[in-house]
Amino acid sequence: MSITFQPTELFAGDLDASPLGPPLAEVLGDEIPTRIAIPFTSEDSRILSGVWEADPGLSRWEFLERGEAIHVLEGRMVVTRDGEEPITLEAGTAAIFPIGWQGTWEIQERIRKFFVIFAA
Repeated sequence: MSITFQPTELFAGDLDASPLGPPLAEVLGDEIPTRIAIPFTSEDSRILSGVWEADPGLSRWEFLERGEAIHVLEGRMVVTRDGEEPITLEAGTAAIFPIGWQGTWEIQERIRKFFVIFAA
């Protein structure tokens, strides 16, 4: 069986809202409100996929036990892996944060992203 959907349409209904924080990320400044819809989780919970939205703010991410692939649907953020140059991600761009990635995300415009999280 396959599951199909339009990622932008997942925002048409109610989303689960919560402030960003551990274990996902450490907020570096003011609280960052987030909203999420997860239409797919594998039977073993090692893979999950959906759409995530967050307001502007700065946070630190450490992908120590999981990784994430994203496609930015709207907005803009600057991601900086520890020891590397910043990279701007905006609508239409994609990125992979492999297991072991550590650095910051600076959301500059409210971001909406399609994501796939995978565990080792």
